Amino acid sequence: MKNLNVLIFILFGLLTSCSQPDPSIRSISPDVLKDKIAGGWAGKILGVTYGAPTEFRALGRTYEDSIRWTPNDAIGALTQDDLYVQLTFLMTMDQFGIDAPAKKYQELFAKSGYMLWHANAQARKNYFDSIFPPRSGAPEFNFHANDIDFQIEADYIGFMSPGMPNSAVKLADKIGHIMNYGDGYYGGIFISALYAEAFFEKDIRKIVDKALNSLPAESDYAKILHDVLTLKEINPSDWRATWKFLEDKWGKTHICTAGEAFNIDAKFNGALILIGLLYGEGDPMKTMEITTRGGQDSDCNPSNAMAVLGVINGFSHLPEIMQKGITEMQDSQFIYTDYSFRKAVDKTYQYAVSHIVAEGGSITTDKINVKLQVPVPVPLEVSFPKMVLSEKVSIFDEKRWKLSGNWQTFQLRPEENNVKANQAKFASAKGSALEFDFEGTAISLEGNWKKDAGKAELYIDGKLHSSFDTYFYYNNQEQTPINICHALNLTPGKHTLKIVVTGEKKVESLDSRIYVSDALIFKEE
Repeated sequence: MKNLNVLIFILFGLLTSCSQPDPSIRSISPDVLKDKIAGGWAGKILGVTYGAPTEFRALGRTYEDSIRWTPNDAIGALTQDDLYVQLTFLMTMDQFGIDAPAKKYQELFAKSGYMLWHANAQARKNYFDSIFPPRSGAPEFNFHANDIDFQIEADYIGFMSPGMPNSAVKLADKIGHIMNYGDGYYGGIFISALYAEAFFEKDIRKIVDKALNSLPAESDYAKILHDVLTLKEINPSDWRATWKFLEDKWGKTHICTAGEAFNIDAKFNGALILIGLLYGEGDPMKTMEITTRGGQDSDCNPSNAMAVLGVINGFSHLPEIMQKGITEMQDSQFIYTDYSFRKAVDKTYQYAVSHIVAEGGSITTDKINVKLQVPVPVPLEVSFPKMVLSEKVSIFDEKRWKLSGNWQTFQLRPEENNVKANQAKFASAKGSALEFDFEGTAISLEGNWKKDAGKAELYIDGKLHSSFDTYFYYNNQEQTPINICHALNLTPGKHTLKIVVTGEKKVESLDSRIYVSDALIFKEE
């Protein structure tokens, strides 16, 4: 009898355990999943058009002018790089599959036809210089590694990874390192993780806390976000006080525009997104306004923040006037793509479903079962360790430079009112050289990428450091000024930089000129 009782107890336990639902599985209906994806894309469109007139109008300050916007302005998103650049990556998936190699994603992006800037522009140039991922985004080959580019182009990754932040990371690792590294890469990780978590959670603070778990805690990106969370407790209703603290502490830590008020740094703009989400308290208009008034890249930031609300609420729960603005443009095509809003929603939904199944989920006629993932931090990457700007020296500061060969003055525009618009010096003859003595741990030379530019060699303390090519002419675009070469992680102390013109060039270049405008010298923090 005793044995029988034990057997009954065991069987009861087995039956009970079998009847308990798997806590790692969450179900969502196909309609709700698609509605949330539509909400994400709609939020992206609404936010970018809300902030577009203010972009980089407030540098190192908050934007306090009036903001005029109606949901009918959503049509303007058709010409926004926040949309058409990432749609290029979706088009790559359409042609070559989601598992296409990173080089293929870079290729279609590089040959896309639109203009690019900062980390994206360097990634394009790197492709044509045969520098491929992940090297194309690494700081040795991309002085814009910490810039915002991947952060504003990673939305689709999160949209197709509901409840699966680690799956989002797999794709982000491939695409994000095309143009970014370190904190620039983490920008895309954080944004895509926010969306992944927002499919099954409505509390913004909980979503943020979970998304933070995808970042290495030691990264500056994670540290600035934790600052925002702490400051929200200290200043629960005063977002400007929080903004001021961040500006004072983090506002001058960006590298590629060091010394300027213009801040394209991913982590700082990511903090502005978080300010908008926390202080916006789930209200779409309030969230967009606060994120926009934070300044800097103030069309991209409200775009990301509003997209988070779009995923949380779904398209059907956005304000009706916003739904109407999107519906009226939903079949219009984004420039440089074969995508409309409707197609973006449909294709993202298809990729999401296949992604869910590939990651252990299942599909029935009326239910999609997602195997939730506990976020795992990505490895730590530091693009520019302990680097702070020490000084910026113009090429026209004759006391600091030693020039040999035939260096001439380049004017960006004709002389006006007896004021010379001198922008750079250039030389094209083989053997022309310049030397510059400095004290620090890193140096960047700024100059021009142009259609008549050529190749040179960079020497540090008499040793060849690297060779570089400054030719760039794509879709009638050149870059003036821009980083043309740099040396990082030098021993603290005095150094000598030397540039030697090789006289060589690509076949398509009109000349072999090397343009130099400034030197940026960095020291250890």
